[in-house]
Amino acid sequence: MKTNHLFFGRKLLWTTGVALLFLNACLEGTPNQEKSATENYRTGNKQVKVYLTAKNTNYRLSQIDTLTFSRWKQPDEMTPTIMVDPDKRFQEIVGIGGALTDASAETFYQMPEEAQDEILTAYFDREEGIGYSLCRTHINSCDFSSESYAYTEVEGDTALEHFSIEHDREYRIPFIKEALSASDEGFKIFASPWSPPAWMKTNGNMLQGGKLKAQYRDAWARYYIRFMEAYEQEGIPIWGLTVQNEPMAVQTWESCIYTAAEERDFVKNHLGHFSKFIRPGARRVIASSNNDDLLATAFINPDNSLAIVVLNMTGQSMDYKTWIDQQAFEATSPAHSIMTLVVE
Repeated sequence: MKTNHLFFGRKLLWTTGVALLFLNACLEGTPNQEKSATENYRTGNKQVKVYLTAKNTNYRLSQIDTLTFSRWKQPDEMTPTIMVDPDKRFQEIVGIGGALTDASAETFYQMPEEAQDEILTAYFDREEGIGYSLCRTHINSCDFSSESYAYTEVEGDTALEHFSIEHDREYRIPFIKEALSASDEGFKIFASPWSPPAWMKTNGNMLQGGKLKAQYRDAWARYYIRFMEAYEQEGIPIWGLTVQNEPMAVQTWESCIYTAAEERDFVKNHLGHFSKFIRPGARRVIASSNNDDLLATAFINPDNSLAIVVLNMTGQSMDYKTWIDQQAFEATSPAHSIMTLVVE
């Protein structure tokens, strides 16, 4: 058992003395209409609304002023100046937000309802709060959990027959649902694991680093899919995944070590085939192999296409037949390969 981490989040807004200036661009067209990068930006009759958060004041994202543009001579080096060029455009922001962890959920439900409403509004309401648009949650326990746990702790459960997210239904899933309900436009959620189950690791422990055992790479890839499916069934769509949190850090809490090449190969040879061909809402179907060197799993997608994933970890190519509805097709699995067969 680990020590409880009962934090909701860092109160950055309460310690920041920076004014945020937002241009009130009253342009024609939809609010999200993308402007051409070659279009000349003009201030014209635009106004500048000033929102302020400052220490030792009551200002919390408070609009304190409205400014206008005027002509000035070129500033000298001694004049504090911020230069902005809206015609030079770079990365598109996917979203901004925070982590939805066991600790934040457990703490949330220790608060009175009035404080819960205040938290949800402050973080997720776009008009009255800061409107989080991208959040992360964790697969299995993390350092912001009150105990270590995995969704299947049965040794050797490569078929994931004992997989269950029952632990998350007590606090984290209800908390995420409330956060989604409090958001005007919803927000994207991505998930990261801190560690595979202990039995999948070289050190036999979810804590203290260790690495994913080679023989469990396929099962671990399917574990991500089962997590996404389970959360989808709870009404929580998972927009994205990362392979591992802090992949080079041996921590006293949940951790697992990958090199950059190992993460690349895991995605290429295991996880990539699942994310490309197995779509949200897919259901796992019965698939079995009578050869221990040829592993297989299968999913049926919402469009009724069937994705069959075949893994050959040996140094030899293997010919095989796949049977469905009393008919079969022949294929060859090359050495050290993963193959997806899409029936549509």
